[in-house]
Amino acid sequence: MFAALTGAGLSAAAGLNAYIPFLLVALLARFTDVANLPAGFEWVESTWAIVIGAVLLIGEVVVDKIPALDSVNDALGTVVRPASGAVVFAATAAAADLDSSAWMTDHPWVGLIGGAIVAGIFHTGKAAARPVANAGTAGFAAPVLSTAEDAAAVTLSLAAVFAPVLALVLLLLVAWMLWRAWRSVVRMRERRADRRRAAGVV
Repeated sequence: MFAALTGAGLSAAAGLNAYIPFLLVALLARFTDVANLPAGFEWVESTWAIVIGAVLLIGEVVVDKIPALDSVNDALGTVVRPASGAVVFAATAAAADLDSSAWMTDHPWVGLIGGAIVAGIFHTGKAAARPVANAGTAGFAAPVLSTAEDAAAVTLSLAAVFAPVLALVLLLLVAWMLWRAWRSVVRMRERRADRRRAAGVV
C-alpha cells in the first residue's frame, strides 16, 4: 500500500517537473538509508545520473518560466515526464523494504506503466493550462505558475517518501486544482468560439 502511494506521489510530481522527484530519490538512495533501490535501478543513484539530472533540472526551472519557451518545454515533457514518472514509481514501489511487497518486487513493469500513466495525466493538465494562462495574462502567468508547480513537485516528492498518506491527500488536491484549471481552459475556449460565431453572424 505505502509503496504504491509513494510511487504515485513521485510520479505525479514528475508530471509537474521531471527532475525533482528523480533527484530526490537518487540523492536519498546515494547518501541515506531512506531509499534502497531494487536490482536494475542502481544507475539512478550513480554520479552521472545525479549530475545530468541536476543540470536538466536547472534548465527546466529556468526555461519553464519564460513565456513561449515553457510551451516548448512542455512539448518535450510529453515524453520526458512520463518516462521519469515510470522510473521513480518502479524504483520505489519495487523496493521491498518500503512495505515488504514481494509482488511489486517481482513485477516492476507494473510500476513502470503506472508511473508513466500518473505522470502523463498530471503533465497533460499542466501543458494544457499553461498556453491559455499565458495568452490571458500576456505571459505574466508563466513564472508564477512554474514556481507554484515546482513547489508542488517538491512538496509531493517529500510527502511521497516521508508521509505517503499525506502524499495521497496532496495528490488529490493537486489533481483537483489541475481539473479546475482544465475546466477554466475549456470554458475560455468555448467563450472565444461563441464570440467568433457571433462576430461571423454580425
